[in-house]
Amino acid sequence: MATASPHRQLVTATYLASVVFGAFWGTWGSAVPRVRDQAGLDDAQLGTALLFISAGALPAMLLTGRALDRWGLRCTALTVVALGGAGVAASVTAGGLVGLCAGLTGVGVASGAVDVAMHSVGGRAEQRSGRPIITRTGAVFSTTVVVSSLGTGAAYALGAPTWVPFAAVLLVSVLAGAAIHRTLPSDTSAPEPVAPSSTGGFRMPVVPLLLVGVLGALAFASENAHQSWGAVFMEDVLATGPGLSATAPAAFAAVVATTRFAVSTLNPAHARKVLVLGSVVAAAGAALLARAPSVPVALAGLVLAAAGTAALFPTLLSIVSRNAVESSRGRATSLVTAVSYLGFLLGPVYVGLWASATGLRGAMVAVAALGLALAALALPLLALSRYAVTPRPPAHQPDAARVTSAHTV
Repeated sequence: MATASPHRQLVTATYLASVVFGAFWGTWGSAVPRVRDQAGLDDAQLGTALLFISAGALPAMLLTGRALDRWGLRCTALTVVALGGAGVAASVTAGGLVGLCAGLTGVGVASGAVDVAMHSVGGRAEQRSGRPIITRTGAVFSTTVVVSSLGTGAAYALGAPTWVPFAAVLLVSVLAGAAIHRTLPSDTSAPEPVAPSSTGGFRMPVVPLLLVGVLGALAFASENAHQSWGAVFMEDVLATGPGLSATAPAAFAAVVATTRFAVSTLNPAHARKVLVLGSVVAAAGAALLARAPSVPVALAGLVLAAAGTAALFPTLLSIVSRNAVESSRGRATSLVTAVSYLGFLLGPVYVGLWASATGLRGAMVAVAALGLALAALALPLLALSRYAVTPRPPAHQPDAARVTSAHTV
């Protein structure tokens, strides 16, 4: 009996994982003010609590990469279900700083695992199909963020308890996890050889991944600063209610989704331009938000910031994917994602500290500085990594040619 082509199965699983990922983070973006009030925290304390997401995510990312390389891509199904459960647990235990920190550590573990698994599956799909699956996955993620942000805002405006939207995410995650388990192959597929080291063993080049990870960290810091603090900015600075404040993460995610779909049509050779131009636009959006006198102007700033940050991390991860061999794909994805995920530490906590010292408007100026830093560093660090920005040779070419391509510009 005929079956779906392998790359279509991979694409389907990637998109399902991104739906759950987007549903969770859209819900979280709109729930941040409610969770903060439920826990009784100020801005500085909230920023500290958000640090625990990264604290849980970073080790989980590194372990997930090894698990994927060893046991196969079906591990993705477990990570997806775990994220739904972690969201419910965090929303229930957010009764103070300690309880929220514990819950967000669990969220970080599950979120980090999903992030690596989703992009590992997407990276394999991108290599096999020759299509920009990672960027489109980001667009699916952002589209789901829009829907879940608006739905969460509406639920809270109607007086729903904090945990209710997270329970809906758990239901979606269980259904998606079951579908992913059925869709992905049970085997890990024949691995590609890795570049031999001077000692006769095999190695995965680490320095290029770290360089790309630094750029990813700056991109994530800017993006997650807006996603985590947008609703708070609307409520605290512009005095909106919870229903209207939910438009901040929703508008941000809507523009991110649209931009990612548009960028996915570009030739990979434009990757450097996408990174530099996107960084500058992101900085301009944050600066406009910092000076916004009204909700419409603030939303315009978020639109600019969203358009700028939208393609930054997907572009970087696609570059890594095009230079990775299959036998170490999970570890390569996990390392660059883990380093990039430091932006989740730098972004929300960075905003919280600046907000405590200068107010949220001053914090947005500091976010604009992150965009300018990324624009200045993008080209030099990519050149140092020696990663090719154009697609690798097709899989049927000799292995030596594929290994060499990972070290050419």
